Amino acid sequence: MGTDFDIAICGAGPVGMTLAALLSRRGMDAGRIALIDAKTLEQAKDDPRSIALSFGSKEILEQVGAWPLPATPIHQIHISRRRHFGRTLIEREEYGLPALGYVTRYGHLVTSLAAAIEERCTILRPVQLASNLEVQDHVALQLSDGRIFTAKIAVQAEGGVFGSQNTKSIHRNYDQVAIVAHVVADQPVLHRAFERFTEEGPLALLPQDDGYALVWCVRPATAERLLALANGDFLSNLQEAFGNRVGRFIAVSARSSFPLGLNARPGQTPRTIAIGNAAQTLHPVAGQGLNLGLRDARVLAQALAADPTPETLLRFAAMRHSDRSLTMHLTDVMARIFAAASDGALSQSLLGLSLGLVDTVVPAKRILAEHMMFGRR
Repeated sequence: MGTDFDIAICGAGPVGMTLAALLSRRGMDAGRIALIDAKTLEQAKDDPRSIALSFGSKEILEQVGAWPLPATPIHQIHISRRRHFGRTLIEREEYGLPALGYVTRYGHLVTSLAAAIEERCTILRPVQLASNLEVQDHVALQLSDGRIFTAKIAVQAEGGVFGSQNTKSIHRNYDQVAIVAHVVADQPVLHRAFERFTEEGPLALLPQDDGYALVWCVRPATAERLLALANGDFLSNLQEAFGNRVGRFIAVSARSSFPLGLNARPGQTPRTIAIGNAAQTLHPVAGQGLNLGLRDARVLAQALAADPTPETLLRFAAMRHSDRSLTMHLTDVMARIFAAASDGALSQSLLGLSLGLVDTVVPAKRILAEHMMFGRR
């Protein structure tokens, strides 16, 4: 039977819009692509969250005309363990790149992607997907406002559960909370990002605007205490945890928090597929979640533009298995070392030692850096 659309994408965030833009630029009729999202575009544009884009993600955004956008380049990444031996310094010059990555805001990214799509696709918002029914030759999707339409392939590109996929899920609660804010220091190191491993989890400072985007992973009781502190006391605690590599912390924005865990459900049915956070929600250590999702979009667009069939979805799962598995394994191992081990445990000490070894073994350092920038290729 004929369908209303070739591809229906549930989720018009960065991953969903990137997929739509890539499909259009690879020759698929943009009028045959539908995007569904629960938020208005204005709500998405107003989202102030800071996000880290790898150099590989920047290349994907260039392909769809969504780059340049307001962003702070990262020239160096300093990875270390607080009060312990061992550190790795990754520098752009070692790889002949203008930057290792970039820090931007969610709102800037979706604004740029929306302009790149230029309303050529059918965009349905604000509305939610109420249900989907997959039959032999199409998927029927019912929206929360009662509308029903059909598509050859349905893609879930937001973090919710999509229909009733028969897929084996992997879920792990790290018993950690991430505190996020913007902080200012009096001796910033321009364009250097920091990943500092503390006794309770990683603490990341990403260069942005006049200071740093902070992502501080701690245990729930610690998070509750830190969130209740006055700004000055919070900065004193941050200083104690991070050290003096950027001088003294002198200002902090409003703080927010969210629980951390691994949630992976990367399977698919014959005509539905999940990508990005819908397929795998990662711990923020190393900042790989969005970048992994954009790589999903790039590979899926290439495959679907050539052949939008169930056979393509099977090939996609095989094509993405290596990159997804390695990225999830790396972030999961690092997260569990600090979430599950007691302070000063041997596993924590061994991680610190490994950072020192990686810095001196050039091939190992290159593998780590290239995976962070481009994924498993």
